[in-house]
Amino acid sequence: MKQSLMKTKYQEILPDLKKDLGQKNALALPRIAKVTVNVGLGRFLKEQQRVDEIVESLATMTGQKPMLTRARKAIAGFKIREGLDVGVKVTLRGKRMWEFLDRFFYATLPRVRDFQGISTTSVDKNGNCNIGLKEHMIFPEIIPEKVQTVFSLQVTITTTALNGTEGMVLFRKLGFPFRTEE
Repeated sequence: MKQSLMKTKYQEILPDLKKDLGQKNALALPRIAKVTVNVGLGRFLKEQQRVDEIVESLATMTGQKPMLTRARKAIAGFKIREGLDVGVKVTLRGKRMWEFLDRFFYATLPRVRDFQGISTTSVDKNGNCNIGLKEHMIFPEIIPEKVQTVFSLQVTITTTALNGTEGMVLFRKLGFPFRTEE
């Protein structure tokens, strides 16, 4: 069975990570724990056909069945009632996570028009990376002719890093395309 490029790269950078972070124990090094892909339903709340299309597209992109997220409390200003479906999410771990990261960084991000790189501010103080995409059609699995609903999504890469600096070191070693002029 062929191993993912990103996982192979992670195993190759472990000695460098040990040296850069001053760790002796390999288990104390930061690693990617999970990848979460979120879509807010917002303007599509009342249209069940569009919600079904979003769920189907997300399943195609990630290879896993999405979960509908419900509102915890009512917000009258947004016309949201408690228990109403307000989003769709997929949490990827293990083999599916590494395969998604391969497709995301080597096939999807290069297809973004005028891609300048990921902002360094997308790495938070806990060492996790949040990347927002304006449209889902850049994924190679999506056939543009069949798309009726274009939606934006957020990809969150959660790590075991203790702080933002460790997370940034991990992401840079993995070759994440960060902007250089920041």
